[in-house]
Amino acid sequence: MTTLTVASGTTNGEARDRPRERAKTLKKNRVQLDFAPRSMERLNTLKTKTESSSYAEVVKNALRLYEALIEETESGKQFLVRDENGVVSPFRLFL
Repeated sequence: MTTLTVASGTTNGEARDRPRERAKTLKKNRVQLDFAPRSMERLNTLKTKTESSSYAEVVKNALRLYEALIEETESGKQFLVRDENGVVSPFRLFL
């Protein structure tokens, strides 16, 4: 079982200017996730490939990316991929 902690916001506006104090004043929510062995392997691989310092960092970055992809898709945009031969085709994000 893996436990991740993510920040949900600050409680002191002045702390934004001082990183050390900011870390102390962040309101956090604890989220506990259970991963199957294959999912944990994927999380470890992503942590290594992205040189992330924690599993929480990987998950937070993945959520930001996922949110951005959904927003772009909802606004009618399409993602394209180009293979090694230069052939461009649609990338299907949500099947």
